[in-house]
Amino acid sequence: MARKAQKQGTGTNNFLVGLVSRAFGRLGRAGGLVFLVAGLALSGWGAYEGAYAAGWAGTHGTLTVKECEVSYPNNASRSNRKNRRPVRCDGTFVSDNGKSEDAGAAVQVRHRYEPGTELSVQQTDPPTTDATADGDYIQAGADRAWRFLGAFFGGWVLTGLGVFCLVTGYAPFGQSRISYNAAWEASGRGVTRPAVIGMIGVGLVGAGVSFLVSYFF
Repeated sequence: MARKAQKQGTGTNNFLVGLVSRAFGRLGRAGGLVFLVAGLALSGWGAYEGAYAAGWAGTHGTLTVKECEVSYPNNASRSNRKNRRPVRCDGTFVSDNGKSEDAGAAVQVRHRYEPGTELSVQQTDPPTTDATADGDYIQAGADRAWRFLGAFFGGWVLTGLGVFCLVTGYAPFGQSRISYNAAWEASGRGVTRPAVIGMIGVGLVGAGVSFLVSYFF
């Protein structure tokens, strides 16, 4: 009877261990999917905003400021309101080619500007039907373009981590079913390891260089 009870206990323990192991394996792949989606979203956002900030997309022109005001999200906490203060500047936009003029233009910036200040902006193509809607205009400038480029490369780092976790099942947080050494060894059997090293390496170097260059403008 004692041996039978011992076998039953061992079987139960093995079942629980297997169940937990499978759960952590799914957790690792779920975490990898989150990293992957976040990385692609960050790279896409950086590329979109950077293209306009650099003048590669949209219509370039000048926005003459009428007034600037600080706006806070309604659901923001007091600390977030203190540290993050989006500034909206309203004014008149005139394109460089003179074909577009918008007296109700608005752009979101990081600092307040005095009335009459001329801001270099890009009008998104095509503009929305509401000319005063945020997002119709993006402040242009080499420093901003380089920062957005840094965000684009930063997304590569998250994407590389996502691919590694998604393929191997390694969970970088909490207890992982698969150890890092085992996951690293498994990734070397195909193209996963070179792809991950390439994405993370290019992402780190690209983001570092981009943010460093942005401070010279």
